[in-house]
Amino acid sequence: MSTYGIGGSTIEAELNAITAKAHLVQPLQKEEFEKRIGKACQLMQSQNIQALYLHAGTNLYYFTGTRWNSSERMVGALLFPNGSLHYIAPEFEKGTILDFMLMEGEVRCWEEHESPYLLFGQILAENDVKEGTVCMDEATPFFITDGIAICQESYKLINAKPITAGCRMIKSDAEIAIMQAAMDITLEVQKAAARILRVGISAKEVTNFIHEAHIRYGIPSGSYFCIVLFGVDSSFPHGVKTPKELEENEVVLIDTGCVLHDYISDITRTYVFGEANNLQRRIWNIEKETQQAAFDAAILGNTCASVDNASRRILESYDLGPDYKLPGLPHRTGHGIGLDIHEWPYIVRNDQTILEPGMCFSNEPMICVPDAFGIRHEDHIYMTKEGPKWFTDPMHSIEDPFGLKA
Repeated sequence: MSTYGIGGSTIEAELNAITAKAHLVQPLQKEEFEKRIGKACQLMQSQNIQALYLHAGTNLYYFTGTRWNSSERMVGALLFPNGSLHYIAPEFEKGTILDFMLMEGEVRCWEEHESPYLLFGQILAENDVKEGTVCMDEATPFFITDGIAICQESYKLINAKPITAGCRMIKSDAEIAIMQAAMDITLEVQKAAARILRVGISAKEVTNFIHEAHIRYGIPSGSYFCIVLFGVDSSFPHGVKTPKELEENEVVLIDTGCVLHDYISDITRTYVFGEANNLQRRIWNIEKETQQAAFDAAILGNTCASVDNASRRILESYDLGPDYKLPGLPHRTGHGIGLDIHEWPYIVRNDQTILEPGMCFSNEPMICVPDAFGIRHEDHIYMTKEGPKWFTDPMHSIEDPFGLKA
C-alpha cells in the first residue's frame, strides 16, 4: 500500500497553488516590551539583583526591542530594578542605536581606544550600584565578562538566566499567536513538499522548494533551516555531508521551519515514499506512541524531566535503548522554542523546571536505527491553564501521515 498524500504533483504546481498568509498576524507592540521590562524588574527586586546586563542579540531584543548582532565590540544595555535603561555602544554607532531603539534609554558611548568595561562600572556607580551582584546575560561573550571582571572588583558577576529565562520561558498570548501562524505555514509547506516527491529527486531540490514555498506564504527570509534526508541518511538526526537521492520505498525525513515576526517554527515529518516494510512500520508506530506519551506527561506541575522519562519508558518497553543506546532515542525529547530555535525549557532528564502555562517546547523523541533509517515526529506543545495543547496535529498514520483521508 502506497503512502497517501506523498508524490503525484510537481514543484511548479505546488508553488502556484500557494496564497500568502503571513501578513494576517500582527507583530508585537511596544506594550509587550514594556511588560517584559516590568517583569524583569520584579524578578530583580525579589532576588536582590542590583543590575542586569543585556548583550547584543536575542536577550537585548527581547527586553528592549533593539535589534543588534553581537560582534567584537561591546554593545548592550544595563537595566536597573527601577526600570532605568542605559545602553552601551561605540560612539560611532550612537546614531544607529538611536534609530534601532524601541524602549527609550540613555545611550552611553566609548571611543575606539577607550574601555567599555570601565564605562560599564561608571554607569553602575552613577546609579548607586557601587558593589554587589550584577547579572550578566548568559550569551555575553567571555571576553566581555572577563574584561569587566578584571577592572571591576567591586561587583560579583553572576548568570542572568534566572531572570532572562524566567521571563522568556513564559510566552504571552501574542507570542503564541505568532508562533501558531508560523507553525501553520510550515505544516502546509511540509504537506506540499511531500507531494512533489518522486524517485530520483535530490535533497537539494526539495530544500530549494521548501525555501521558495515559505517565501510564497509571505516569509521574506524563506526557510530558517531545512534538513531533507532519504533512506539511511535519516538515521543521522541532523543530516549528512552529502545527502542521497530518493529511491522507492525509502524513509523520508524533512525538518524545517521559518521566522515570522522574529519567532520560529520547527516541524519534522517522517514517512515512507512508496510502501513501508515491517520494520519501518513498527518503528514509525512506536515513535507515534512515544510522542503521545510525552504529550500526556506534559502536565502542569510536572517537571521537564518527567516528560523525557515518559518517552524513554515507552521505548524501553519495546526493547529500544535504554538511555541513549541505539536503536533508540539518542538525544533529549525536546527543547523550548521562541525567538531562538533552541531555548528554555529543555525536555531532558536533568531539567527539573516545573511546567507552567505559557511554556512552549518541541516533542520529538526520535528513534534511530543504525545503518537503516530514523523516524522523527516533531510537533510543538504550548502549556495552557488547562494543560498541554498542540501547535500542530501529530502525524496520523504511516499510510496517511498528514491525515488527509481522516
